Amino acid sequence: MSQVIFSSWGRKVVDNRQGGTAEAEGAYQKMPVTFDGSRSWGAFMGWDGIIVTDPKVDVVAMAAEYAKRVQENYCCAKCTPGKRGTRVMQDTLARILSGHGEEGDLATIESIGDLMQNCKCTLCMTSAVPVIDTIKHYRNEYLSYIRGERKPNSESRYVDKLTAPCQDRCPAHIDIPKYVEEIKDFRNEDALATVRENMPLPSVCGRVCPHPCESACRRKNVDEAVSIMVLKRTASDYEWKHHHNPPMKPKPRKSKTVAVVGAGPAGLAAAYYLALEGYPVTIYEALPEGFGGGMIAVGIPAYRMPRHILQRDIDIISALGVEIIYGKRVGKDITLLELKEKYDAVFLAPGAHRSKPMGVEGEDKGYKGFLPGGIDFLREAYMGKPTGMGKKVVVVGGGNTAIDCVRVALREGAEESVLLYRRSRKEMPADVWEVDGADEEGVRFEFLVLPTKIIVDKKDQVTGVECVRMELGEPDASGRRRPQPVEGSEFIVECDTVIPAIGQDPDLSFIPEKIGIDITKWNTVVTKSLPLKNPKGRDLNDPMGNPLSRTLITDLDGVFAGGDAEIGPLTVVACVGNAHRAARVIQRWLEEGKAYLSDEEILEDILSHVSVYDKNEQVPWLDSVARAHQAEIHGRERASRKNYCEVELGFTDSQAVQEAERCLRCYRVAMLAM
Repeated sequence: MSQVIFSSWGRKVVDNRQGGTAEAEGAYQKMPVTFDGSRSWGAFMGWDGIIVTDPKVDVVAMAAEYAKRVQENYCCAKCTPGKRGTRVMQDTLARILSGHGEEGDLATIESIGDLMQNCKCTLCMTSAVPVIDTIKHYRNEYLSYIRGERKPNSESRYVDKLTAPCQDRCPAHIDIPKYVEEIKDFRNEDALATVRENMPLPSVCGRVCPHPCESACRRKNVDEAVSIMVLKRTASDYEWKHHHNPPMKPKPRKSKTVAVVGAGPAGLAAAYYLALEGYPVTIYEALPEGFGGGMIAVGIPAYRMPRHILQRDIDIISALGVEIIYGKRVGKDITLLELKEKYDAVFLAPGAHRSKPMGVEGEDKGYKGFLPGGIDFLREAYMGKPTGMGKKVVVVGGGNTAIDCVRVALREGAEESVLLYRRSRKEMPADVWEVDGADEEGVRFEFLVLPTKIIVDKKDQVTGVECVRMELGEPDASGRRRPQPVEGSEFIVECDTVIPAIGQDPDLSFIPEKIGIDITKWNTVVTKSLPLKNPKGRDLNDPMGNPLSRTLITDLDGVFAGGDAEIGPLTVVACVGNAHRAARVIQRWLEEGKAYLSDEEILEDILSHVSVYDKNEQVPWLDSVARAHQAEIHGRERASRKNYCEVELGFTDSQAVQEAERCLRCYRVAMLAM
């Protein structure tokens, strides 16, 4: 187990400089013992204090460098306390470090810290926290510099990162405070440019993102989170509504080429960022032309994601020089090995288009009315093909796909649409607003119900589902209470159609055996990762249980993987963030012959694991301001037959500006010494 030398993180001081083995809890226990599996780190400095693990680290020199980077690289200079305060702090620390300081300078820095509590945002005020901690707890080291007894002799190398609680929680790490402020200043085009730095599908993620960023919004500690997702939509809608052409221009065309398997969010995102760097990219998509977008196109109904808007995002990517070959299935029409021979790098992003089996009696009998799965049903409905759906539809599941199925069933003419879920409404993984939408449209919910058998007539036509009532017991590994059957509670739900929608898997059958690409037991592609462990020797993993920092290259040189096929079935924004990193790694592979993560990317992962947001923080604010809500079409008529018109309509310009004004601009700067 690693030992901390000193920590003031979280306002809890642990001091082992004179001996002792006191442990630091919280952030330190989430930090890796080594930075990248081999290089050790000596100190971490950020918004909530300092953590020192190596007594040889020159804490005074690190504080001076931290103040310098905050002032020169990150201070926005839009308020006097921040602009002047960070400059005085930088200059004063530099003077101390050069041997020309005075003891009174320490009091000056502490007073500057008080002054910066009046800053426009939190960047400068939180940057004063670790600096003042060093003065308070390493005062003798400062005095040694002031008396001329010590000179800088630090060989430490520093890595720094700007972040924010919302930005940290966003899987794509979009600079949210920046684009929100640009909307506030009526600069929608600038806001969209900021979004596109990390999100090439802004129209999509402005509509269907589950916005995990909002769960880490500090405004939530005051009243309600800022409506971050809809503000993203505001910026993207402004461009197409005003007929503006996107300004992005790719760099001069390079000679090395890249093939991408799948035109879903991960494939499109990787192609976008590689094309901007000048690489010719060809995407192979199994679906026919007009169905680009993968699961966005055939898995998210048009009332949530209008197809013409999705197509516009795809056309923008194509305009950068990306070629999309539709109707070409890798593994059937062209092999993976042929792609590897033809291109300098291959990125696997096939998506998760295969439905999971439900595990009930009769599901494998080929009964009429028992459909293959929720994803299949949504795809057939969107493509205008017969779905096999009758008039009384039962959908089994509790996620967004299940909710989409019951809502689409109504639009496809179902007289009754019922959702069966084995837990309560509170435990549903589906987004609350999507469940509310289904409820409003007339979907019937049967909670705490587990299907056990498909009931059919003599012609093998589904007539119902035998179910058992459930009750919630102790929490399982997911933190949700485990459902348990209630003895003797069997009953039948009448229906003529059953749609299982309990999850999806990637179809990786196109990857030949013994090719050098390993597949996990969860049917995802194995990629190389950094061996990061916490101080107690446990592996550091992301929320899905994957190794925290992955290079996204497989064991087959030149072949990379991302999106649902690598992280498991998740969200559009998670696939985009994953693919953006893959694009950067692929670029290094093509240019340097090595696939690796930059120090900034590793620090980004570490910060996400430590967590920038503190739900217990007392956030001061003058007054509460209600969150704005976008306009929405209400009433059951919106789910009438074939009515796929968009339900949520976005903000007006004035609403968007007012909502953007609620942002507290919660930037933080972290720096790590190695």
